[in-house]
Amino acid sequence: MNIFLPTILVGTLGLAFGLMLAFFAKKFAVPTNPLVQEIERLLPGANCGACGFPGCSGLAEKIASGEASPNACPVGGPRVWAELSRLLGQESGSWEAKRALLLCQGGEGIAQTVAEYEGVADCKAAHLLPASFKGCRFGCLGLGNCVKVCPFGAIHLDTESHLPVIDWEKCTGCGKCVAECPRNIITLVPKREQVTVACVSLDPGKEVRKLCSRGCIKCQLCVRTCPEGAITFENGRIVISREKCTLCGLCVEKCPTHCIIRVGEKLALLEVKG
Repeated sequence: MNIFLPTILVGTLGLAFGLMLAFFAKKFAVPTNPLVQEIERLLPGANCGACGFPGCSGLAEKIASGEASPNACPVGGPRVWAELSRLLGQESGSWEAKRALLLCQGGEGIAQTVAEYEGVADCKAAHLLPASFKGCRFGCLGLGNCVKVCPFGAIHLDTESHLPVIDWEKCTGCGKCVAECPRNIITLVPKREQVTVACVSLDPGKEVRKLCSRGCIKCQLCVRTCPEGAITFENGRIVISREKCTLCGLCVEKCPTHCIIRVGEKLALLEVKG
């Protein structure tokens, strides 16, 4: 009798507490919005935070309340955006999927290295140094912060150039690498085919020529070559208008340092080797 009494007592208490928990869970349950649940079902479930909200559930609530647009999830892409628009009874906007692009080709053997870096393998730490171990103070440091923060495994460091290579098949355009880069040389661009300047240096052309063989030397030959007037020189940099550009490719052919490159949906990897 002494053996079974504690067992019966514990079992009775467990049943009583279970019933109490079930009662209070039902009594104080927070009603859920079916629309929020349906929106969350359509979202990719990556919970990467690229939308700026705490996970897909947080974004679903914001979309349902009208505080965020159907294209707020960069990972979802056009298909998810269209499905959310239909669910909400809205017209699909002219939204474009975007991908990350490295605006630097100054890898090993291309850009000048002026010192040996022996510090922490962290781009932000290296960027804080009073002098850069790479000659170009605007170029990629190649220490891989972008690789570490990419939640989709879309970036790796090339073993020869020591530059990040972005796989456009895996990249979702979440923007985490853009935010992480201390030199602001990773940007988000439309996934469609286009030409772009893969150099952000503001140094004079003569200085760039000494430091990097694939840098923009500000010769403005591309400006004079473009038949559509889509290329201008503004605030020390070459700017290409995607709206005016017809993808004729003349600027790519004429650029003496090959710093103007063609990228797009058909190109899975950004070419970094000269």
